[in-house]
Amino acid sequence: MELKKIHISDIGKIVTGKTPRTSVAENYDGYIPFLTPSDDLSHKSAPKTTKTLTEQGLNEVRNCLLPSRSICVSCIGSDLGKVVMTKEPTVTNQQFNSIIPNKNFNADFVYYFMTLVGRELNYLSKTSTAVPIINKSSFSNYEIEVPDLETQNRIASILSSIDSKIELNRRINDNLEQQAQALFKSWFVDFEPFRGGEFVDSALGSTPKELPIVYIEDIPHNIESGKRPKGGATFEGVPSIGAENIKGLGYYDYSKTKYIPKEYAQTIKKGKINGYELLIYKDGGKPGYFIPNFSIFGEGFPFNEMYINEHVFILDLMDNAYNAFAYFYMRTPYIMNQLNSIGGKAAIPGINTKDIECLPIYSNESPYVKRYGDIVLPFIKTILSNSLENARLAKMRDTLLPQLMSGELKISE
Repeated sequence: MELKKIHISDIGKIVTGKTPRTSVAENYDGYIPFLTPSDDLSHKSAPKTTKTLTEQGLNEVRNCLLPSRSICVSCIGSDLGKVVMTKEPTVTNQQFNSIIPNKNFNADFVYYFMTLVGRELNYLSKTSTAVPIINKSSFSNYEIEVPDLETQNRIASILSSIDSKIELNRRINDNLEQQAQALFKSWFVDFEPFRGGEFVDSALGSTPKELPIVYIEDIPHNIESGKRPKGGATFEGVPSIGAENIKGLGYYDYSKTKYIPKEYAQTIKKGKINGYELLIYKDGGKPGYFIPNFSIFGEGFPFNEMYINEHVFILDLMDNAYNAFAYFYMRTPYIMNQLNSIGGKAAIPGINTKDIECLPIYSNESPYVKRYGDIVLPFIKTILSNSLENARLAKMRDTLLPQLMSGELKISE
């Protein structure tokens, strides 16, 4: 395969993002995606962004508006080198340099190729002790070698077929979680099965008498945190799960995996994830600001053997179906606000064991709670199985790419 030496700027127009004034509230909460490194950058397609811009906000940064199928590369900090492709017109903040490919380049190929370049840039940035950063000039002038358009098309076709399966699994997962959320809202927020029945005053407000409320400290449960050896995490051993990966069902960023020595793991009595316990973001964040988050791991996802570190809680209500119920219950506004308020007051933002144990929860003695858990637990199992398959597919895709680029794997005409 013949490769041509070019600079990244030869691929297309390079755009560095910009942030509209945050002091102007009217710039935000519109319909235009505003991508930042805090969004999920672990998939090909740009995610639904946490922040959005209004037309007023866009007017401040209109020159930074990217069309769909632009390639966005994070160029600062721990996420340097991560790459996503836009699905719709999008603005990024100044931590991204983006490429709008010209007609001589296949946009899908550019995405895949830039994931390789991103790893190189991330590695090179770590040679400095300063905050890693790649400015627009360095990014634009970075020298690369690429094949002709026909070869790009063939490589993109092979890798896109894998990503199509990954995307299908993601859509299935999203649909299952939306179904679980909708059923939870119907039964435990709108109380549709209890209309016309007796309601009582409770810790959660006016609730159906048929839904008794208990406190976590009064029911069978186990709550514990993990730890790491003196000196912190290592680069091999048993995975040690930190708060940065407690971000919802089916989420795990393998690039952020840290480890504890296997010998050390065998000596600690707490913190092992057996599967289907509720994982809780314990502490971290800016002073006065704490946003709780939750997850459930299992079915070998993300690993067969793993432990939590000291920034995560395991909460086990001694019943996998009840844990499944608790995952959706904990994400209700009442609980989120409670934990946000408690955690934000701490000197180091976070929550402790007592904060969790003092929370009210619908009793598992309720037939509705039991039934909900029985319905939703298979959903969670499917989500975790699909997520594990996606991890394996992504690894295969990332292994194929350099082999295809080097010519080690021949591409049929």
